[in-house]
Amino acid sequence: MKGKLQSDLYTILWSLFAGFVSTGVMTILEIPLWKRWGLIGILEWHENQILTCKFFKLQSNNTQFWGIFLLHFLNGSLGGIGLLLAFILIPALKEIPLLPLGLLYGFFLWILTLIPIHKPITGVNPWNHPLGKGPAIMSLVGHIIYGITLVTFFTFIITI
Repeated sequence: MKGKLQSDLYTILWSLFAGFVSTGVMTILEIPLWKRWGLIGILEWHENQILTCKFFKLQSNNTQFWGIFLLHFLNGSLGGIGLLLAFILIPALKEIPLLPLGLLYGFFLWILTLIPIHKPITGVNPWNHPLGKGPAIMSLVGHIIYGITLVTFFTFIITI
C-alpha cells in the first residue's frame, strides 16, 4: 500500500467516514450472531448496552439499541482516525500489504481496546464466557474484518 497520505481536514473526515463504513460491515456480520446468542454474545454490544444504561441512568433490562449503535459507530469512526494517526506516525505501515495490515490493525484494536475492558464493564470474562469461546472468537473475527475493510478504504479512497 503506497501513496501520499495527507493530514488535512478532508483526510480526517474521510478517515472518520472509513471507520463508520467499516463498522457498518462489522455490524452486518454481527446481526446473525446477536439473533443466535443475544446481547451477551456480542461483546461490543454488551459493553455499549451497559455503558449507555450507566451514562443515561436507564434500565438495563430494556435493550438500548440507539446507545449500542451510537457508541459502536462512534468507536469505529474513531478507529479510522487511529489508523490515520498510525500512518502519519509510522510511515513504514504504508509498505505492508493490505491483507496483513488489516489483520494486524483489527487484532491490535481487539487486544488493546476490547479485551482489557470487557470484564470490568460487563462482569463477564471473555475468556470464560457463559456461551463458550464463540463470542470472543467472533469478536476477533469482526475486528479483523473491520481492520481489513478500513485498510481497503484507505488504500482506494484516502491515499493518493
